[in-house]
Amino acid sequence: MRLIKRKKGNKEYYYLQHSFRKKEKVVTREKYIGKIVPENIEDMKNLFFSECNKISLLKLFKKIKIGFRKEWKRYPNSIKDKVKEQIAIAFTYNTNAIEGSTITLEETRELIEHKIAPNKPIRDIKETESHARIFLEMLKKKEILNLQLILKWHNELFKDTKSDISGKFRDYHVRVGNYIAIDWQDVNKSMKDIINFYNKNKKMNAVELAAKVHYKFEKIHPFGDGNGRVGRLLMNYILWNNNYPMLIIEYKNRKSYYKALQRDENHFFSYFARRYLKTHKKYI
Repeated sequence: MRLIKRKKGNKEYYYLQHSFRKKEKVVTREKYIGKIVPENIEDMKNLFFSECNKISLLKLFKKIKIGFRKEWKRYPNSIKDKVKEQIAIAFTYNTNAIEGSTITLEETRELIEHKIAPNKPIRDIKETESHARIFLEMLKKKEILNLQLILKWHNELFKDTKSDISGKFRDYHVRVGNYIAIDWQDVNKSMKDIINFYNKNKKMNAVELAAKVHYKFEKIHPFGDGNGRVGRLLMNYILWNNNYPMLIIEYKNRKSYYKALQRDENHFFSYFARRYLKTHKKYI
């Protein structure tokens, strides 16, 4: 990626130039950025880089889908159920741990596989059980994505632990670190906009669509609590129902995940794409 300057008469014009190999050829693309170098030049470089590499990314995503489906078809149904349960254990542990749950991975396994509860807060136990149940039901039933489904997930996740907020969009302001979420009076409309965005973009590659819907959801922060967990369910709903392998944001990677969410949508997609490719590179 280079910043280049061209002169035309007495005037100077700046461009971004990026060269990359495509099969046996070197392809060069340029983007005009103005008569002066903008202050956000690094952001513009990152965005242009993403645009140039997006076609290659989409091809890799499709290879992952093909490889995953071939592997999945080989499993007998009884093995598929076991694999789903193992994914539920890993996903439930990590998504809850990111939100502060004290239950370990092994305790999550014992709870889901053998119904053996650890000596931990009852709230963490209940939310672990509920999350695993919601997730496995999501894989089993191909329900239509709408506001009712999202509210249902939230209600089932928190009805036993936070009944005062379960299944309800917030009607108060929230702040997450330095980020102030949208006004509560705009939540319902913004959530409808997300559903409309999803319905209008079903032909978009599912990995990109999952990343963008997840990002938009987290920016709205529609609930008083549980936004991360419901948002990650939403992300994997889109991947699974489009025959792509799901993505677990691991607890150990939470800092980079939070940092990516603090950037704009294109930066978050770049982060999501890198994480997705790294997780599922065996299918490429």
